[in-house]
Amino acid sequence: MITKAIVQQVILCSGLLLSGWVTATPQIETWQTSNGAKVLFVEAPEIAMVDVRVVFDAGSARDDEKPGVTSFTNSLLSEGAGDWSAYQIAKRMEGVGAQLQVGSLRDMAWVSARSLTDSKALSVTLETLTAVLAKPRFAVEDIERQRQSILASLTQDEQSPGSVGKKRLYRLVFGDHPYAADPDGNSESVKAITREDIQTTHKRLYVAKNALVAIVGAVNREQAEAMAEQVTQGLPGGEPVPPLPPVEPLLKAVVEQIPFPSTQSHLYLGQPGMRRGDADYFTLYVGNHILGGSGLVSLLSDEVREKRGLSYSVYSYFLPMRQIGLFQLGLQTKNEQAGEALQVVNDTLKRFIEEGPTEDELEAAIQNITGGFPLRIASNGKIIEYLAVIGFYDLPLDYLDKFTDEVRAVTQAKIRDAFKRRIDPDRLVRIQVGRSNTPLAQVSKTSDDKNNK
Repeated sequence: MITKAIVQQVILCSGLLLSGWVTATPQIETWQTSNGAKVLFVEAPEIAMVDVRVVFDAGSARDDEKPGVTSFTNSLLSEGAGDWSAYQIAKRMEGVGAQLQVGSLRDMAWVSARSLTDSKALSVTLETLTAVLAKPRFAVEDIERQRQSILASLTQDEQSPGSVGKKRLYRLVFGDHPYAADPDGNSESVKAITREDIQTTHKRLYVAKNALVAIVGAVNREQAEAMAEQVTQGLPGGEPVPPLPPVEPLLKAVVEQIPFPSTQSHLYLGQPGMRRGDADYFTLYVGNHILGGSGLVSLLSDEVREKRGLSYSVYSYFLPMRQIGLFQLGLQTKNEQAGEALQVVNDTLKRFIEEGPTEDELEAAIQNITGGFPLRIASNGKIIEYLAVIGFYDLPLDYLDKFTDEVRAVTQAKIRDAFKRRIDPDRLVRIQVGRSNTPLAQVSKTSDDKNNK
């Protein structure tokens, strides 16, 4: 009998056993199932485990007129399927030391499973995964229980300045685009979602031609083909969903202060950034690593934290999606320091756009990114996430092979050019959640006047 202790030991050892991948990127194979699902596969024979992730273009961008319905639907998949209740599904997986997870974001939704390659464990895992994908029960009592859980989470979000600020940032940056809405919906919409809505969403989006199957583990190509066929066999062929509309650029700056009874202010700045597969992806990625993506050694951290002590941490990042995703900067600071902190962030961003990084800053960033890259592909769990991204966004199969070369090809001139074309500090959304006696618009104007002089 396979015990949880054995599985835990296997998982803990996996990083060491996969150390051979540190010097070579995994070789990706691809094909389609008989009903049209795309498959990406990496053979990893070092440990007797296999990961399977089935990804659908079924994120919240596909909610249409029912905010939260895709997330609601995905969360119910493992709450009862086929002949089994949620409890029975959990017991089946636990009994063979396997894991089952569901999740969703704005672009995608997924169901993933991890199992030992022992015949009994793998058989139970694949049988369960197949039922969860194709035969969810959507029982009324499960729907109502999950509805109350979502509503409770939304209520908690209303009491969190961070959640309030981030949700408002998306709304102001993306306007009427599907990316603007909170993936969980809102209290009113969640209360209105019916069982029929959930069944219709599943029927529309959980189809083979709208799916990607990623497999990583100690199985060969023939076994992987059989696994992909099995887990998708209950899905109708269907059709891919239509493309999302493009994200429109911001036409002007937006400044908003949201009163909140907190001792610290949460500051968020953002605008549309880039999409997956963007021609400027690696240039913006490396540039942002220098600006605010490298933690305590970034330029923003140096200016905001080290020189002025305005915040414990400050960050910036790009979140590329199928269409142009978010470019965001953020920090927390004392209410009375919010204006000063915002001005420092503005000034640092503008200076970086105009001047770019120094040669030493660029070299340090390239060394840091390329030096840490092998650890990012050193386990089945990490590889399966990369496969999901590569397959879902139709990135080249040699994406991982060329990653470090693309990073090393970034230059100071390329960073300056890309940031000047893609980021406009005069058209940022700026949000403060907290208490303040100084209007952010006044602070922003002071900063702009200072830079113009």
